[in-house]
Amino acid sequence: MLSDVMEDYLKAIYQLQRETDERIKTSEIAAELDVTSPTVTSMLDKLEERDLVDREKYRGVTLTDEGETVALEIVRHHRLLEAYLTEHLDYDWSEVHAEADRLEHHISENFEARVADALGEPTVDPHGSPIPSADLEPPERPDGEAITEFEEGAVVTVAEVADHDPEVLSYLADHGVEPGVDLEIIEIAPFGMVTACSSEADEPVSLPESVARHVRVAPPAEPQPSS
Repeated sequence: MLSDVMEDYLKAIYQLQRETDERIKTSEIAAELDVTSPTVTSMLDKLEERDLVDREKYRGVTLTDEGETVALEIVRHHRLLEAYLTEHLDYDWSEVHAEADRLEHHISENFEARVADALGEPTVDPHGSPIPSADLEPPERPDGEAITEFEEGAVVTVAEVADHDPEVLSYLADHGVEPGVDLEIIEIAPFGMVTACSSEADEPVSLPESVARHVRVAPPAEPQPSS
């Protein structure tokens, strides 16, 4: 049986792998989990012994098939819990990440199935992140890229927002920056600040580069022709 901490590491590696085709470095895992590199190295030894990660000296790690399956199950639990907390228990989307972190390791598969059924088998969580299916196939990431990759004057639709920082999420929600909302990019400052207008707010919102790079957007969907 895996410990909660082991599962946290597998989930972190999975999420980092979604951002790159490269192996994941010890320093990246340490930053993601806010621990020291020696602590990561010690845990990777244990995960390698269980054949959950594949390591190459000086090149980093990737998940094995078994490790990815464990990570996908934890990610599914986490994102279903986030959705349930917002939709049925009136949690704010800025509150659910920490709560789901505490619960994700301890729910049964029967409870997971009931939550999914109560929600109508959702495909994304409140932040727009894809929820792995019950058969634990890796989900495709929603179309889009960081808002910092677009130019001034572009009109885009928010696809996904990183869920780690509750203060940032509250700020974004207060300014109408949520999945499904259209934004017009007004200005991109030389130091990376992005200013945009939301279709859900009266005032423009200014996004520091450190926040903007975690807001994934895509061009608005083309209207369907009338029949």
